[in-house]
Amino acid sequence: MKKNWLFSILAVVLMWLVWLIAYPIVRNDYLLPSVEDTAVALWRLLSEAAFWHAFAGTLVRTLGAFCLAFVSAFVFAALASVSDMVRSFFAPIVSVLRTVPTMAIILVLLLWTSHSTAPVIVSLLVLFPALYAAMLASLDEVRMQYGRLAKAFKVSPARKIFKLYLPLAAPSVLAQSGSVLSMGLKITVSGEVLAQTYRSLGGMMQDAQLGLNISVLFALTVLVIAVGFALEGLFLLVGKGLVRWRS
Repeated sequence: MKKNWLFSILAVVLMWLVWLIAYPIVRNDYLLPSVEDTAVALWRLLSEAAFWHAFAGTLVRTLGAFCLAFVSAFVFAALASVSDMVRSFFAPIVSVLRTVPTMAIILVLLLWTSHSTAPVIVSLLVLFPALYAAMLASLDEVRMQYGRLAKAFKVSPARKIFKLYLPLAAPSVLAQSGSVLSMGLKITVSGEVLAQTYRSLGGMMQDAQLGLNISVLFALTVLVIAVGFALEGLFLLVGKGLVRWRS
């Protein structure tokens, strides 16, 4: 595990070095700002109340979409793990949701909903199939290991789900959910950019791009990446904690 963290740190350092080397080669602040200008812009953003209002709005939308997707994927994956009919019913729905273009969904949703609601719905529609597939795969793995045992003891479907499958699959599901939540943050921000959502990180990115304030745009991008990594790491820690607690 320590080696994995070391390689992750080396990757971050490598990207930082590429940025440092590319800036004097490009020599155009409208295409690539310097690391120093981006750091100054980020520091200024962190001291502004408007930024924190936008950050809170984006975070609430991301967490709201993730929670809705998690609960719905949890329910349907649990049912699909014990019912082939449910599994067959949701297979084409999940396939369609995976292939529908995100931009097309947002453009349609803007006709039906508000600028603040559209990013939540599009994030929900993208996160649901990812969470459903992850949960169903984890539950199927547990079923392969303990399904015959449960059948031999004639365990009811409800007890299979809540007493056996879900507790054993929870660490794996949480570990994978971290990366899905990180992806949800990126999708929500992208949706906010397209929908021009008020009080959002995506809206601030749109304003920075229109005003050719590229250092602010890069600062916001770095911040979103950092928050995504933090959320993913938090879920990994929770998953490991569950493994230790269960053992």
